[in-house]
Amino acid sequence: MNKLNLLYWIITTLFSAFMIFSSYGGLVLHDEAVALLHGHLGYPIHFIRFISVAKVLGAVAILLPMVPGRVKEWAYFGFFIDLLGAIVSFAAVGDPIASWAPMFLFIGVLVWAYILHHKRRSAMA
Repeated sequence: MNKLNLLYWIITTLFSAFMIFSSYGGLVLHDEAVALLHGHLGYPIHFIRFISVAKVLGAVAILLPMVPGRVKEWAYFGFFIDLLGAIVSFAAVGDPIASWAPMFLFIGVLVWAYILHHKRRSAMA
């Protein structure tokens, strides 16, 4: 149980940190983030800020132990949709696969965190 707990917290914290870090540019509407998300991918400005807030809230939801399991499930699903949407968006504008393929790594870490979340819940029950 201790190894499972430790691995769960390491993976979940790293993934949450990535999601919070990746949302910063959209929260403050940093010029580079706006150029990429609005100028290159065509996302509306209001959506950039909305998805950034949602990513921070999702990261907090999966980190806080007192958050109900159903909310965590939705947060994991939202992260999956966000990352898959990023892949589709980059592919749709014709970016080379080398620029968006690393997103599959983050989806892998997300799936790993999700599996550990369920193993940990089963072990605690």
